[in-house]
Amino acid sequence: MRAQTIFITGAVAGIGCETARLFHARGWQVGVYDVDAKGVECLLAELGPCASGGVLDVTDAEAFAQTLHHFAGHHGRLDVLLNNAGIASVGDFESIDTGRHARIVDINLKGVINGCHAALPWLRQTPDSSRVINLASASAIYGTPGYASYSATKFAVRGLSEALNIEWQRYGIPVFDLLPVFVNTAMLTPMRGNAIVRRLGVRLQASDVAATIWQVANTRRCRRVHWYVGMQARLMALANKYVPDFLNRAIMRAISGY
Repeated sequence: MRAQTIFITGAVAGIGCETARLFHARGWQVGVYDVDAKGVECLLAELGPCASGGVLDVTDAEAFAQTLHHFAGHHGRLDVLLNNAGIASVGDFESIDTGRHARIVDINLKGVINGCHAALPWLRQTPDSSRVINLASASAIYGTPGYASYSATKFAVRGLSEALNIEWQRYGIPVFDLLPVFVNTAMLTPMRGNAIVRRLGVRLQASDVAATIWQVANTRRCRRVHWYVGMQARLMALANKYVPDFLNRAIMRAISGY
């Protein structure tokens, strides 16, 4: 039997990198893809022969399809697509130029759409084990001031995951998303002075999220779409569900400093 495979975007740092290491250590064939060519080269050198990868801009739908075709075709299967690539900008909405807002949408949402579209034909050929895991965020629980475009894209990823989980049930392909709060990665570095980061703290490591990705990749509980990583995210989800909207808004204003 051929080893199971996972295709990871945004793979050279943070969550993507830790996930690649974890799955590689547990015997999977790992595909690591990122816009950072040097980073991909270094990660492949670390992982060795059971890993492959290359440069990939997830906003390029044709390149995504070709790259995924090469990976899955080489291994003869695709078990997991991990849509992990993402960017963020922090600040008042009007202080961020429209080009940057557009870039956030292109990578965080269009990149996920491109990946799902390209992966479906291959996922359909891997019965019983195939699935999609999309990195959303706890900012998809309630719109987060200071992270408006980022938050909006993560709401969209959440909605896409819900819809495809239902649509692709006919193919036996579950689609999930992960919603962590702040994770100690390089992407968080420029955000550390932000009020909401100071108030909530940084309680998750990239390895914590990778461990949850491993759990999702192997779960048989396919009716659960949203996976809240860490106690903070679980409590936020419960509050959003059961607390009146005006109070949720007041809580978000208080912790964000707006």
